[in-house]
Amino acid sequence: MMTMPGTLLAKLRERPPLVQCITNYVAMNIAANVMLAAGASPAMVHAAEEAGEFAGLASALTVNIGTLSPDWLAGMRTAVAAAHEKSIPWVLDPVAHFATSFRRNAVEQLLALRPTIIRANASEIIALAGGASAGQGVDSRDPVEQAEAAAVVLAGQHGAVVAVTGAVDFVTDGRQSMRIAGGSSLMPKVTALGCALTCLVGAFAATSPREPLAATVAALACFGVAGEAAARQAEGPGSFAWRFLDALAALDPATLDAEAKVAAA
Repeated sequence: MMTMPGTLLAKLRERPPLVQCITNYVAMNIAANVMLAAGASPAMVHAAEEAGEFAGLASALTVNIGTLSPDWLAGMRTAVAAAHEKSIPWVLDPVAHFATSFRRNAVEQLLALRPTIIRANASEIIALAGGASAGQGVDSRDPVEQAEAAAVVLAGQHGAVVAVTGAVDFVTDGRQSMRIAGGSSLMPKVTALGCALTCLVGAFAATSPREPLAATVAALACFGVAGEAAARQAEGPGSFAWRFLDALAALDPATLDAEAKVAAA
């Protein structure tokens, strides 16, 4: 039986995991705030000179290619190698990987290093599986349900948990699949909230490294419940952003289990 999201949230707060988040310039602030609000400890360390050494200290690693450069890619590769050596989980967020040859080549290199979890929007997942997506830049133009089959294929090919996030999230390890509803239509209006979610997935993976599927579901359920709570009083994207952080910080395990909309797919 899959561990309940509330149980994993309680474990995360009991022993806050140190998570190395190699993410993009746009996402760093909101990602760090989301991690702190949830109860995790973030570290934005990406330089090749120290990324590998730092990964040896962390409990999980997340890699996001949003503002990619050759130097950052070198740091990602070094950190992932250290994560493998220490057997700590790592999460790949292949932001707009289909947009340029540089990004495509970078993601091919990173996929070869066997991520524990892949988190992306529907257009990114469809393209990652070799399909034709309608994505433009970092925005998804495809519904989540259209990417579900591609996610199952990717999970089998790479031995990873694959999470497709959108109006209703879809998560699969290739054998078992779940859907997570909730959240708010205001969430895509807050920049880099999806990138922050990738970091939170890493935090839960650190808390439960032997259950990457349950860890991913728990992170997405937190976003769904906190997003609904924030939206009830938000007046727009600005007030939603700070209300979301407050809702995430106030979220307790019992409320998470009671309000999470998780169902087998």
